[in-house]
Amino acid sequence: MTSRSALALLCLVVVCGMSPWFATAAVLTDMAREGGFGHARQALLSSGVQAGFVIGALISAMLGLSDRFDPRRVMACAALMNAIATAGLFLVPLGSDAAIGLRVIAGAGFAGIYPPGMKIAVGWSRRQRGLVVGLLVGALTFGSALPYLFAWWGAAEWRPVVAAASLASACAAIGSFAMRLGPHHARAAAFSPRAIRLMWTDQRVRSATGGYLGHMWELYAMWGWIGAAAAAGYAQRIPPEQAQQLAALTAFLAISTGALFCAPAGLLADRIGKAPVSAMAMLGSGSMAVAVALCFGGPVWLSFLLILCWGALIIPDSAQFSAIIADAAPPEAAGSLMAMQTALGFALSIVTVQITPVIAAWLGWPGALALMALGPTFGIAALRPLLAKRQVQGSP
Repeated sequence: MTSRSALALLCLVVVCGMSPWFATAAVLTDMAREGGFGHARQALLSSGVQAGFVIGALISAMLGLSDRFDPRRVMACAALMNAIATAGLFLVPLGSDAAIGLRVIAGAGFAGIYPPGMKIAVGWSRRQRGLVVGLLVGALTFGSALPYLFAWWGAAEWRPVVAAASLASACAAIGSFAMRLGPHHARAAAFSPRAIRLMWTDQRVRSATGGYLGHMWELYAMWGWIGAAAAAGYAQRIPPEQAQQLAALTAFLAISTGALFCAPAGLLADRIGKAPVSAMAMLGSGSMAVAVALCFGGPVWLSFLLILCWGALIIPDSAQFSAIIADAAPPEAAGSLMAMQTALGFALSIVTVQITPVIAAWLGWPGALALMALGPTFGIAALRPLLAKRQVQGSP
């Protein structure tokens, strides 16, 4: 198996394995209508995934799962767990504590797919890590978008979407056993707390983590609620049912379009530097957040295009924050550090996912969308040491 075919298989597994992430977010309207639960429970179904991911990522980082054990086996177990947890939604009352608990379990499972996947990806290259991690994040992005595509195909009915996401995750578990590890893969004999301390003591790791936190303030709030926001905006110009279906397509295209830009951003990052590419992406996504807010309720075609532009710019920087850590960290500790970085970012996203509908009810969707731009602003500020260092050295 060549490196290209190995990376292609890894990306396919990640696409299928990440597909249950928005399995409820994509069909919340239908689930809430049938289950009779309100906005607070809807938000918990989404933020529960984030909470589960944080729990899983912290356990993974502290136990060094990606560094001490075969990441392929970790991914297989996690994908199978997600398939079961997602299918379990058929067996519990919609919007119930049990349903939210299943989403938390699924979130923990994603921590066994994303960080180990990054660990495998960086093991295939040292000189083109921006590209290989970009490919992985592109796969993650497309996989996350799939439920919105399922919702569009299935007229936004929740049962076909949940079933399709569960089946895809089961396929990921099977595919994990066929993957190979790269020539630069490194395994740690035992977990060392010193690896996690690098998150605060190493300037490159610290700046990359700060940038990632700014990125995550915006990312999942946008991904999780752009369908609802788009539907509300479209409904001011077109019939509600038509607005709802178009919003599902808009959300899928907005998220999946970002996947197309992750690899090109990685190529550019390997040439001019990962920090500059990350800063440019955040500048663009923050600007689009404000533009979408200003256009809310305006011409449908214009809102549609602006949301797609926002989706294209909001994700390419994510891979580069992980790639910076992979470059800065000892190879045997990279998996744990990337898991800790994602744990911190997703912990923040719990807050933003949960408060976004509250802010929307208070200030309206334009206010909620505009406030998402605060994240990229902070992220760019956090990257300043790396940007200044690159200017002094004159190289990536």
